[in-house]
Amino acid sequence: MVRWDPWRGCEKCSEGCLHCYIHKGDAKRNIDTNMVVKTNHFSKPVDKLKNGTYKMKSCLVYLGFSTDFLIEKADEWRQICWEMIKERSDCTFLFLTKRIDRFLKCIPDDWNDGYDNVVVCCTVEDQKNADYKLSIFSKLPVKHKIITAQPLLERVDMEKYLDGIETVVVGGESDKDARLLDYEWVLDIRNQCIRKNVSFEFRQCGTHFIKDNKKYTIQTKDLCRQARLANIDYKRC
Repeated sequence: MVRWDPWRGCEKCSEGCLHCYIHKGDAKRNIDTNMVVKTNHFSKPVDKLKNGTYKMKSCLVYLGFSTDFLIEKADEWRQICWEMIKERSDCTFLFLTKRIDRFLKCIPDDWNDGYDNVVVCCTVEDQKNADYKLSIFSKLPVKHKIITAQPLLERVDMEKYLDGIETVVVGGESDKDARLLDYEWVLDIRNQCIRKNVSFEFRQCGTHFIKDNKKYTIQTKDLCRQARLANIDYKRC
C-alpha cells in the first residue's frame, strides 16, 4: 500500500474524532491541524521519471491518511485529484470519510455509477452516526464500499445497511483516555456480517478493553496484534 496525501489537515466533526491521532501528533509538533493545505505530494500519482514512466507503480493507494478527502476546505483541489485517479486506472484508490453526506457534492461529472478503481470507506462509531451515515451510504453510486467502525463506542446494529458492502472493519480507540471497547460489540457486528455474507475484519483492540466482563489495559503497540490473535476475521463466500 502507498500513501497519497494531496493535502493535510482536518477538522473534528463527530464523536469518533475526540482523540484523533492526527490532531494529537500535530499538537506535539505545534501544527494547527485545522489548517487544510496542499502538500508537496499533490501530483504524486502522475509524477513521472525522465523516461516517461510513472514514479508510482501500480498499487493500492491509501488516499488522504492525514485528512478527509471530502472535507469542505479542499473543494477547489478535489477535481484535479479525480482526474489523476482516472488517469491511473491501474491503481486502486481507497479513502475513508466521516463526511459521506457530502459525497454527491464532491464527485466528478463522469462518475455515473462509480469508478472501478475507487473504494469508499464510510466511518461510523455509534448508533446515531450509523443510522444517519449508512442510510446515505447505502443509496450512493459506489462500486466498492467498506464500512469502518473505529473507534467503536457502543453496540451498533448495522445489518440493514450491509447490502452492497464488501467489508466491515471494527476497532477500538488508542489513547490513555480512550473510551472502552467491549468485545461483545465486536462479536455482534461480526455476526451481522456473517448473516449478510460481508467480510469482517477486527483491526485493533481498544486501549481499554472489556472481554468476558473483565477490563484490560493494552499497550498501543499490542492493539493490532491482540486483535489478530482473536482470529475472528471473516471472508465472505
